[in-house]
Amino acid sequence: MHEKYLLILFYSGTGAVKNLAHAIADGAEKESLAVKIRTVPKVSANTEATEPNIPESGEVYCTKQDLINCSGLALGSPTRFGSMAAPMKYFLDSTGELWANNELEDKPGCVFTSTGSMHGGQEMSLFNLMTFLLHHGMLCVGSPYSVKAINETKSGGTPYGPSHVSSFNNSIELTPHEYQIAHATGQRVAKLINTLD
Repeated sequence: MHEKYLLILFYSGTGAVKNLAHAIADGAEKESLAVKIRTVPKVSANTEATEPNIPESGEVYCTKQDLINCSGLALGSPTRFGSMAAPMKYFLDSTGELWANNELEDKPGCVFTSTGSMHGGQEMSLFNLMTFLLHHGMLCVGSPYSVKAINETKSGGTPYGPSHVSSFNNSIELTPHEYQIAHATGQRVAKLINTLD
């Protein structure tokens, strides 16, 4: 039996999505759930991996075994024209064998993103990320309106998942509301994992 953990898998171009990942981790850890934070390598314009197998710094690259052994998944990517970034798509497209073997079925999952502008495609990106969860038979967890910050935010944060808006100043720092939404979502996924196991 493997240790229960929430796998937080993200790709971040500037650091904003990474900050959301760590806020989700804070929430999950508050529920006494272990967390593994992983990323994916960049890809070239020809969608070939361009990074070394082991990153020089920062989070470790995700492996298929990380996915197979996780008790739940938080999946995040910056928005690229209303969809996820190519490095994340490249990695997720390689999970067909996991799909065929139902490795992620019935595991809770959530999604998160960051955009450069308020109407930069956040919800579309979240739905695109959610599609991966649904095709793998996962249980999608959103951010409910009982989280006060959802009603108060003037930047990121949706019922579909945590988000960040960097706006005109390209800030990667989360607003207090963005942090609260991400933290609460991490807690919610962790509670569900603890209930299911």
